[in-house]
Amino acid sequence: MKVSVVIPTYNEEHTIERTIASVASQASPFDIVVVDGGSTDRTIEVSKSWARVLTAPLGRALQMNHGWRASTGDIVLFLHADTLLPNGALDQVRLVLADANVDSGTFRVQFDMRSPLLDVYSWCTRLKWPLICFGDRGLFVRRRTLEELGGFPEIPLFEDLELARWLYRRGGFCFLKECAITSARRFHANGPVRQVTTNIRLWLRYLLGTDPEVLATEYEYP
Repeated sequence: MKVSVVIPTYNEEHTIERTIASVASQASPFDIVVVDGGSTDRTIEVSKSWARVLTAPLGRALQMNHGWRASTGDIVLFLHADTLLPNGALDQVRLVLADANVDSGTFRVQFDMRSPLLDVYSWCTRLKWPLICFGDRGLFVRRRTLEELGGFPEIPLFEDLELARWLYRRGGFCFLKECAITSARRFHANGPVRQVTTNIRLWLRYLLGTDPEVLATEYEYP
């Protein structure tokens, strides 16, 4: 089975090469689709050496929907631009989706910086709970399932959790033991305590039904 890896980007010249390299080191067949949201740095130039580059309006949901619709794989894996796939990840995805009863899934996560708070967050990704299936874990889905559901809801924040909830309720959602390695740059920049507090506050308000349009105004992207 061919896996398409869709990576949304915006001014990621310092991270995108390592991310794409973590995909390119995997077993084929795969294709890599970078969907840029209007970068003003060298993101597009760097990505073109490794991947097919598309452009779309800025917004992860918009960019990822554009990417999977233009991709060619039987399976689509969505990967953040600052997240690295573990060794053998695509083979593991193919293996679990060889079971016709499995439609989608995600990895655990580890950060590239250690702190007690981040270690707790990483440990929590062992739990089989869709409401903590954030995009930095890497979400993979059968193409036919994406076509049936219509892809990500086009909201500015927590689009990853919304799609994960839909997929989990549908059935056939797999929680892999392997860990994607994601950047802790936001925690480093803002301080782990402040960033974790902000994330939890926004997440709880989302669970309580606050409009993601409102929450997005309070969330700082790197």
